[in-house]
Amino acid sequence: MNIDFKPSAESDKSERYRLFLQHYAALIEGERDEISVMANTVAALKEAFGFFWVGFYLVKSEQELTLGPFQGSIACYRIRKGRGVCGTAWEKACPLIVPDVDLFPGHIACSSESRSEIVIPIIYNKVIKGVLDIDSDKADSFDETDRKGLEEMVNLMAATLYR
Repeated sequence: MNIDFKPSAESDKSERYRLFLQHYAALIEGERDEISVMANTVAALKEAFGFFWVGFYLVKSEQELTLGPFQGSIACYRIRKGRGVCGTAWEKACPLIVPDVDLFPGHIACSSESRSEIVIPIIYNKVIKGVLDIDSDKADSFDETDRKGLEEMVNLMAATLYR
């Protein structure tokens, strides 16, 4: 397998997501192992976008997310439903963009270097399987372009894994 996720210097963010999604579809095509797909997903996202921290938290019980594959500094093992950005996105079943994590009520600081965050729930057949969590060491790093691109990626991943 030789799929290159390194971005072109001249492409804008929308174009980078478009190209990423093309390569990503080829990367995960036919693979059904959840941990393997998620591990390669975080590696591809880190390579393509240079995110500070990127990973998954998985629903393992009705009240708790459990740390899954990730890249970055050490992370919290478990997050309760409704707590922090990940637990809130899970509870509300919607993406969250947080421009300044210090202003988010109940933010869980796994890393003191995290400044902004985006969380995308993984939903398949109306069931939340987990969340994609991405942190930046800069404030206000994420926008609607990120949300749209990451939601499309998560939907593709869910359709591949859980069908």
